[in-house]
Amino acid sequence: MAIGAAITGIGMSRIGRNLHRPAMDLLLDAAMEAMADAGLSRDDIDGISTYPGRTTVAPGMSPLGTGEVRNALGLNTRWHSATPEGPAQMSAIMVAAMAVATGQARHVLCFRALTESSSQTAAQRASVPTGGGGRIGGWLGYLLPVGAISATNWMAWVATRYMHEYGLTREQLGALAVGQRTFAQANPRALFRGKPLALEDYLAARMISTPLGLLDCDIPIDGACVIIVSAADAARDCAKAPLSIEAMSAAMRGKESWDQQPDLTRMAAHDAGADLWSRTALTPADVDVLALYDGFSIQIPLWIEALGFCGQGEAAGFIADGHPLAGGRFPVNTGGGQLSAGRLHGFGLLHEACVQLWGEGGGRQVPDARVAACGMGGGPLAGAMLLVRQ
Repeated sequence: MAIGAAITGIGMSRIGRNLHRPAMDLLLDAAMEAMADAGLSRDDIDGISTYPGRTTVAPGMSPLGTGEVRNALGLNTRWHSATPEGPAQMSAIMVAAMAVATGQARHVLCFRALTESSSQTAAQRASVPTGGGGRIGGWLGYLLPVGAISATNWMAWVATRYMHEYGLTREQLGALAVGQRTFAQANPRALFRGKPLALEDYLAARMISTPLGLLDCDIPIDGACVIIVSAADAARDCAKAPLSIEAMSAAMRGKESWDQQPDLTRMAAHDAGADLWSRTALTPADVDVLALYDGFSIQIPLWIEALGFCGQGEAAGFIADGHPLAGGRFPVNTGGGQLSAGRLHGFGLLHEACVQLWGEGGGRQVPDARVAACGMGGGPLAGAMLLVRQ
């Protein structure tokens, strides 16, 4: 029951900390790699999409807009989009899929570029809202005055409540961090390749916002990633077997708030996850690999439950049984995730899902991977997608 759109090519620049390369330089590397991967030229690209669009409020968070990338690549586009709202990181891919399915474009270049690592200073960083010197408004106006200055604090509330309700331990969160670092050892693009992690190292790391420590948090980097979304009929002429977008969802029935939720052990992911399965004949049992947002380690068990791989409050047992780890039934973030490969705001996770479905994972390859479930976003933002190798 595919929607008429597919992923046909992927590209990624070098990923690193303090690379001090212009964002456009990184983006062009990723774009050229993605087009070559799909067997397309710039003349074939007639759409462009990004999240969240160019912004100067947070240093290095999103330094490039669609217009300047379009001009740098010499694209002649019929359709473009930059989406700061909606299903967060997944929005760029979802609107591109809708564009090609409705004939607005044939091949859409979706990109994410960041220079967070080299742009941050002691006084300002993208992950800590400051208002760019202006007045803080909306829900941030209630959180910042009481010291809840970043998503680390907001997800720490969730982690505390979840642990209280369901008995999840720091050791189990640590197993996820250690597992993703193990995957990173086999990923030549991962930031922390060559730096194994033991559970003792995880537990000894300094606390950031109880109960989340340093190694529960994703890593700001400089880098760029490109995903090409093509119309189903156009995808058949590309260099690789297309990865059909079987279903996608951004359902949200709760409040757009990090803290004012009736149940802090659930996120917007739970609405998107439940709605996703109503749009396909596939079930969680058909999935071979998971790509789940890990801005913080606690988001992984929440996404696992949201997508129905276990019941509410059962993620601790799911982790203890080894299901999301190497060799497990539902391996999660096989490229190292944002905890060990670097934060590309979900694009890197989707890139890795595609690597797995095309059988290009080398030493971390999941045997015979055909179906991937992807979930991006945390707190009040979520988008979910199923990809199937044709």
